[in-house]
Amino acid sequence: MLRFTNTAMKSIPLRSFFCSLAVIVLACGWLVEASAQQTSAQQTPPNVVIIFIDDMGYADIGPFGDTGYPTPNLDRMAAEGRKFTDFCVSSAVCSASRSALMTGCYHKRIGISGALGPKSNIGLNFNETTIAEVCRSKGYRTAIYGKWHLGHHPKFLPTNHGFDEYYGIPYSNDMWPLHPATVAKRRINPNAPSNWAELPMIKDTKVVIDSIRPEDQQQMTKQFTERAVEFIRRDSDKPFFLYLPHPMVHVPLFVSDAFRGKSGHGLFGDVVMEVDWSVGQILDAIEDIGVQRNTLVVFTSDNGPWLSYGTHAGKATPLREGKGTMFEGGYREPTLMWWKGKIPAGTTCDTFASTIDLLPTIAALADAELPDHKIDGHDIRPLMFGHSDAKTPHDSFACFYKGELEAVRNERFKLVFPHKYRTLNGHPGGTGGLPIAYQNQMAERALYDLDNDIAETTDVSAEFPDVVAELEAAAASYRNEMGDKLTKTKGTEIRPAGRMEPGDETLPLVW
Repeated sequence: MLRFTNTAMKSIPLRSFFCSLAVIVLACGWLVEASAQQTSAQQTPPNVVIIFIDDMGYADIGPFGDTGYPTPNLDRMAAEGRKFTDFCVSSAVCSASRSALMTGCYHKRIGISGALGPKSNIGLNFNETTIAEVCRSKGYRTAIYGKWHLGHHPKFLPTNHGFDEYYGIPYSNDMWPLHPATVAKRRINPNAPSNWAELPMIKDTKVVIDSIRPEDQQQMTKQFTERAVEFIRRDSDKPFFLYLPHPMVHVPLFVSDAFRGKSGHGLFGDVVMEVDWSVGQILDAIEDIGVQRNTLVVFTSDNGPWLSYGTHAGKATPLREGKGTMFEGGYREPTLMWWKGKIPAGTTCDTFASTIDLLPTIAALADAELPDHKIDGHDIRPLMFGHSDAKTPHDSFACFYKGELEAVRNERFKLVFPHKYRTLNGHPGGTGGLPIAYQNQMAERALYDLDNDIAETTDVSAEFPDVVAELEAAAASYRNEMGDKLTKTKGTEIRPAGRMEPGDETLPLVW
């Protein structure tokens, strides 16, 4: 029999050699296939979770302030992820802020301003592209549990804007018969009427609870979290986008029995502790199914604290003012990002970025196409991943509030234009869930050095005339594009909000 010989091995029969060679070839094939599967798994688009809190102040969680009550899960997010200290929303009010987050556009560009209520006949335009639609174009599962606030009629609801499923409330939790103003009136006259409709709970586009009661609100944080966790665990082999916009910590405050009285800092502290618990449930679910190295979690808020509510509101320390103003306390938000193995643990980013940057960043992560129309956000992956040479992608940023361009800023400086704003003027807010009245004051034209004066106390315009000129030019460009009520300028690049048309289905509301 012929034999194959080699000085480095014993002689073996030729037939045995070819059999061995076949085994080696098959093994190599298996290794190539396994390697390809591993590469494919590594190329799977990342899951994305956005936890969006309502009316949370800059200093309301442990990583951003000395709260006096524990927030261990948010502390964990900061320790295992990255803290963003200069992360801003488009405007310091609910619907405007949420429209910008969802579309990557200034709210002014897409026709959404203020806070939409049950009498509103507008909503997010069908022609706008949401983060959910970007994700769904790449095969993602998409869901939202919580507060939508971008139009309550069926055509405006999330399942008509890229979400596979929705369970939540259509607008703020105070827009109901027990609105704080009604509660105040009824302390004098128990039969005083309410100016608000019943608050419904909606599943997809149908009302499933037509009249939410206080006991329902007590369970909302828990129930939305449980639905979110179930969604994460379901079909875990497919990428998912989860949007969890909690109605809390917006007044009226409600908390479940598990957290009532546990903070030692009143109802507000109890509510924040339950929000923190929710964050922990999300992180645990992600780790339980083993996708922590392929999941981005973002925690932020829609605007700053509603200061007039005092003990039922948070704090923006050391920032100036709060919700309803475009001073830093109104639109700069406590923000954390977490992604095991991708976002550097225990780090801080002091570079400016915004919620309008999330859509283009998520699109880049998912290798998805951006909308055909203009958006204002930018890809901030270098900031998220801690690249040493990362810079803000924004040469300037427009601070619109209710149609007025109240300020323009860049990475370091902020130019404020004269405008009326609301303030407590140093007075404490209300107690027991009722507000005190704001005072109106006039903001003077001023340039603030945010790197050295985060509280916006000292005008440095005389020291930096070139910066003033640069920001004035940016303001002129924003006014030309999007208009400005302060200067009575009409914009040339504004897209309309969606509007109800004859024949459109309406959401049945009980008044």
